[in-house]
Amino acid sequence: MSQASDEQKPARRGHNRSRNVLLIILAVFLAVLLAAAVFAGNLVHSFDSKTQKIPQAFPSEQLRPNKKPSTQAASPMNLLLLGSDSRGDAIDLAEEGIPSNQRSDTIMLAHIPADRKNIYLMSIMRDTWVEIPGQGEAKINAAMAFGGVPLVVQTVEGLFQDRIDHVVIVDFEGFKAVTDALGGIEVNVPVPFTSVHGNYTFTAGPQTLNGDQALGFVRERYAFAEGDYQRVRNQQMFLKSVLNKVLDPATLSNPIKITEVVNEVSPYVSVDSDVNLAMLASLALSLRSVRSSDVISFTLPTLGTGTSADGQSIVLRDDAAIAAFAEALKQDSLRNYLKNAGVG
Repeated sequence: MSQASDEQKPARRGHNRSRNVLLIILAVFLAVLLAAAVFAGNLVHSFDSKTQKIPQAFPSEQLRPNKKPSTQAASPMNLLLLGSDSRGDAIDLAEEGIPSNQRSDTIMLAHIPADRKNIYLMSIMRDTWVEIPGQGEAKINAAMAFGGVPLVVQTVEGLFQDRIDHVVIVDFEGFKAVTDALGGIEVNVPVPFTSVHGNYTFTAGPQTLNGDQALGFVRERYAFAEGDYQRVRNQQMFLKSVLNKVLDPATLSNPIKITEVVNEVSPYVSVDSDVNLAMLASLALSLRSVRSSDVISFTLPTLGTGTSADGQSIVLRDDAAIAAFAEALKQDSLRNYLKNAGVG
């Protein structure tokens, strides 16, 4: 599928208004699971009753990697987290099995190891050039447009040869309200810049952002020489800040605040049909000792940028790095992988 480079296109007002902020919503989503160990009943029930189910999230079983037996009390868990321009359209596409113009422009793999001591969040650059089953090579974010959620899952599972256990799709309309519900989020801006998304100027150093400013902060890429690479780093930094705020004792000890955050997030989150009240409560309990410092975020290494045969600006995949990551995922040893690879 031929299209002009994203870097060659001007920003379009009103398009993807809340695009590429999955990390922020994800941060709150994960924090809700952790906080649920404190307020398990009401919080998880609120999340379960207000979220939407994805009727068909996975490809046919014969197209998936084999299930791995586990000899431990808990098994490792992989969650695929997608940001979609329209969550409803993406879910309809999954149910009907037809193509649309939807793209998963923010893609993350969250790995929870069997020992439940960490949460690993790996960003996959949206323009990474990969093999999409039945479609040939294309940017990974095109999988949603070609075949909906099941094809995205199949593409990621094929890339790493490991199963996805659960899928989360986020509609970003609730982002600003969630940020404001937390009373603003502080970030330490590494380099000053002006975002075309709202025309906000960010000076270097610590500052507290409201929802509108935060949206401009995490969406911007045109202001940076490294484009999407810097945007991903900013998103990861913001995620850590959100987790720090939610996991602060002043927040966790305030049931009104926690309930407000959960109520703001839940209507904008969709999950696969196996995510239910009992599963979330069990997961929250198993993660009760995890704090923001135990959440490790990084980006799948690449070979930089290039141009496809049909003229698209793409991110070149690093097959050696993918193989190393896949082996660590299979062995549930991401801690050693990150230490040896120096990835961050």
